[in-house]
Amino acid sequence: MLNLSKHRNIGISAHIDSGKTTLTERVLRYAGRIHKMGEVKGSVGDRGATMDHMELEKEKGITITSAATSVGWQDHTINIIDTPGHVDFTVEVERSLRVLDGAILVLCSVGGVQSQSLTVDRQMKRYKVPRLAFINKCDRTGANPKSVVSQMRDKLHVNPVPIQIPIGLESRYQGSIDLVKMEAIYFDGDEGDKVRREPIPEEYQAEAETMRMEMLEALSLYDDSLMELLLAEEQVPEEKIARIIRDATLSHEIVPVLVGSAFKNKGVQPLMDAICDYLPCPTEVDNFAINNDAVDENGHATKVKLVPDEKLPVVCMAFKTVMEQFGQLTYTRVYQGKIVKGETYINTRTSQKVRFGRLVRMHANDREDVDYAGPGDIIAVVGVDCASGDTFCGGDLNYSLESIFVAEPVITRSIEPIKRDGADKLAKALERFRREDPTFRVMSDEETGQTLIAGMGQLHLEIYVERIRREYKVDCIVGDPRVAYRERPTRQVEFDYKHKKQTGGSGQYAHVKGRLEPLPEDYETTYEFVNEVTQGRIPKEYIPAIDKGFRRGVVKGPLGEYEVVGVRMVINDGSYHDVDSSEMAFNICGFDCMRETLKKANVALQEPIMKLEIETPEEYQGPVVGHISSKRGLINNSTTRMGVTVVEAEVPLSEMFDYANELRSMTQGKGGFTMEFSKYKQVPQSLQGEILTVRKAQKEEKMAMA
Repeated sequence: MLNLSKHRNIGISAHIDSGKTTLTERVLRYAGRIHKMGEVKGSVGDRGATMDHMELEKEKGITITSAATSVGWQDHTINIIDTPGHVDFTVEVERSLRVLDGAILVLCSVGGVQSQSLTVDRQMKRYKVPRLAFINKCDRTGANPKSVVSQMRDKLHVNPVPIQIPIGLESRYQGSIDLVKMEAIYFDGDEGDKVRREPIPEEYQAEAETMRMEMLEALSLYDDSLMELLLAEEQVPEEKIARIIRDATLSHEIVPVLVGSAFKNKGVQPLMDAICDYLPCPTEVDNFAINNDAVDENGHATKVKLVPDEKLPVVCMAFKTVMEQFGQLTYTRVYQGKIVKGETYINTRTSQKVRFGRLVRMHANDREDVDYAGPGDIIAVVGVDCASGDTFCGGDLNYSLESIFVAEPVITRSIEPIKRDGADKLAKALERFRREDPTFRVMSDEETGQTLIAGMGQLHLEIYVERIRREYKVDCIVGDPRVAYRERPTRQVEFDYKHKKQTGGSGQYAHVKGRLEPLPEDYETTYEFVNEVTQGRIPKEYIPAIDKGFRRGVVKGPLGEYEVVGVRMVINDGSYHDVDSSEMAFNICGFDCMRETLKKANVALQEPIMKLEIETPEEYQGPVVGHISSKRGLINNSTTRMGVTVVEAEVPLSEMFDYANELRSMTQGKGGFTMEFSKYKQVPQSLQGEILTVRKAQKEEKMAMA
């Protein structure tokens, strides 16, 4: 039986180019999983990084899909998921963190806390995942771990506690000092696999003692007995420090900070020790499910705590699906009970019984067959038809696990095969990618019959188009990017709408009264329905039909037929007819009422605003900032260090197409940027007319072509 106290499920997450995959490669090498380390940007003929197994990942030197593996370290089993850093693939990080117990936040010692670091931190907090921070690239020119710790405090609003400090920096970086054991750690051998622990060099003794006292003072806030020892100026045992660090990490009070350079093979083994020492095992994390068969006094489904015990009925979650030649590969996390090869379980979303015919433990793209998986395990099931986020239960349980947060796509493009005989292959490819990636949407334009794809950004869609070309041998014509505008009402409107139709025999009659209220911009939902009807003025069975009609009415708004958001529909009165009223009549009434009411609600157009972070040599700061301003951008912050300027701004997505080429030409190829969705904001009135005119012309052109 698996000893769960020796089990760890961790993810490695960070901003793009912080060194996540390089770090994972070192972990695999030192744990004996691989015998030769590959590099992310390998030389010709090099096999590349183990976890970047797709050809596109090797070519571009970026991680596109998360990859799972399992290693052994000091009698512990560690399941590791290496996740992408690029914001366009953020759903990979999202669904990985949903099922993990702990995480490593990798930060660059030069770049510090960057835009995607903030996103990853937000995701970790959303799923309450305790983490360690690893400040990587301490060998690089401009490395400054102290500044990174300060940025963690200011930008991430966490409490970083360094438990290591570097010995030297930049080209003089040699190793690290362990502040818990007060030892210097060096990494010898060609691949840094010989760890040497020695007394701290004299020139670092004073700094080490100062930093150790700061660490102990920070920890004493979470343990009274440590406070007493410090006040009495007594020696603090190592075991006690380690226990307090672990407890404070698990309760999200602190983030222990370690240092190293994965590329130079320094600092990785102590990080692996810290994973075993400070991150939680499956029994130390509270996981809850919703019991669909039990409700509380308010009619809400009750929450049930899951117990990681093999003897209990199984509860597991499918958190990622990959369509393969011989069926679907479903990555699954077991929370309770154990799944056994050949057994049947119930998908609680569909209520269908599903047989788990083959179980495999993944190592990047390689797999090893297993007969069963217990609580805390992350394995893959072959040949099961399900969706990401589905819950599987054993016995008589009918539980659902909280699903994965999925961001809304912000960019749309049309796609069609160059040759007509590629249509079937294209449809197959789009269906596969839609099922694998919840942020990738496939739609059909009703007017033109065109197929539309929507995603998180240009790179997101470009990667899928390239995968269609390579994996399905279909060349496609891709239309210009289109922004996912939205429409939002800006004023409250009362409505009194009657739907009456008589066509011989029983007619249709429905009547609703109430008001449309604009929701606040920061409100969680985009549509809300409130029923204030009393005394049976409208029978209860017709209320859901009105809601359905309203929902149909917000799909296309009155301005440019974009989706309408920020609507609260309150019904408080109405009437019905004993013979002529029906669910269909009230559904039609709701739909027509919504369309008529929106015309009076001063609907305004909204556009997606992107959070932009640009890194450029200092001499190009002026042109870059001026260019952003010309794109209706708002500069939030600008900092310069070591001759590099980092500009943080908010810019409308519609202005950002082809920005990569524009920035390259402005900075002679030396500038780089990252961009992620931030919020929706109202389009200036002067531009709204232009956008709607273009939209109208496009619609007329499509209709003429059709």
